[in-house]
Amino acid sequence: MHKLEGIKHVFFDLDHTLWDFDRNSALTFEEIFSKNKISIPVGDFLEVYKPINFEYWKYFREARVTKEQLRYGRLKKSFDKLGVAIDDFLIDRLSTDYISYLPKYNHLFDGTLQVLEELRPHYELHIITNGFEEVQHLKLKNSKIDHYFKTVTSSEAVGVKKPDPKIFFHALKVAGAAVEESVMVGDTYDADIVGAQNVGMKTIFLNYHKEQVDSGERIIEQIEAVKVYL
Repeated sequence: MHKLEGIKHVFFDLDHTLWDFDRNSALTFEEIFSKNKISIPVGDFLEVYKPINFEYWKYFREARVTKEQLRYGRLKKSFDKLGVAIDDFLIDRLSTDYISYLPKYNHLFDGTLQVLEELRPHYELHIITNGFEEVQHLKLKNSKIDHYFKTVTSSEAVGVKKPDPKIFFHALKVAGAAVEESVMVGDTYDADIVGAQNVGMKTIFLNYHKEQVDSGERIIEQIEAVKVYL
């Protein structure tokens, strides 16, 4: 393993970086659709839902929607686009069930455990996440990776979301990490990469969403490749 010169702290995003959000989310929808007797094929629903969810999370990062508006709006807009009439009571129940059931499924990306095992002897590892506070800690615990991380910083605990510099400075302070000794690994370019770079951190971009970004940015397609840079 090549060790990155001067780096002592590695900060990871969680969803779509270590934790296989799309796989776990699909399993969650299968369960809650069955529970609530929703007859739409989950695959058809997810084809519509995924880009809408991505859009709503962008709005959430930009403070254009609240947490409650995100949880309701992404479902409402998806069902509307599918031409399926579902009342607000059922949407609210699905939204609640989704948050409750999601941490039950804890598939990690292939190679995640190997990478964490290889990094832990050489670096202090941390999490910075925009995910909901009540869910993210459960994901880490239930997937049995919580012990790898010295600190976990969530946007809800800090009061701002990536890419706001405050969340990165807070995470660095809690970790006791100097910015020049730290690298951020994440899947969302504007939140994880630009946000971290704006406070002076080095970055590694896992381009999960196949975003179009500046050609000069380092892009890695799979979590296994992180160790090449560390």
